[in-house]
Amino acid sequence: MSKFNDRVFGLVMLVIAVAYYYGATQFPVPFGGSEAVGPETFPKLLAVILAICSLYMIVKPDPDNHWPVAKTFVELGIAVVVLIAYALLLEPLGFILSTMLAVGTLCWRMGARPKKAYLTGLISGAVVFVLFTYGLELPLPLGLLEMN
Repeated sequence: MSKFNDRVFGLVMLVIAVAYYYGATQFPVPFGGSEAVGPETFPKLLAVILAICSLYMIVKPDPDNHWPVAKTFVELGIAVVVLIAYALLLEPLGFILSTMLAVGTLCWRMGARPKKAYLTGLISGAVVFVLFTYGLELPLPLGLLEMN
């Protein structure tokens, strides 16, 4: 029965991928004409990747697997709560601090020692902040770290 479920899920995801790709083609042409990389590039790329994965799932579904134990569901619930908190704290705390907390907590839940987990979160938040703010010129919020 699991193979059938995988195929149905793959088909649903394929329909979503096609709709998502179509939606990405509806973005207006940027001011100044069409560019090689525009606002529709990333959504189109995601749609193609989703379509490929969906087709693979339809053609080659996984064999029947047992459901994970309750502890796995608790960990997934914690991950969802962390990601929701991350989204809510992004503006008030800023990108670096909220990323440190989210990545650190998720790393800690996956077995890393707390000090190393939160250090990883701090370094990754700072690196991504610098890349986006200065490299791509897409400013991210500083929140509590902003100097007035």
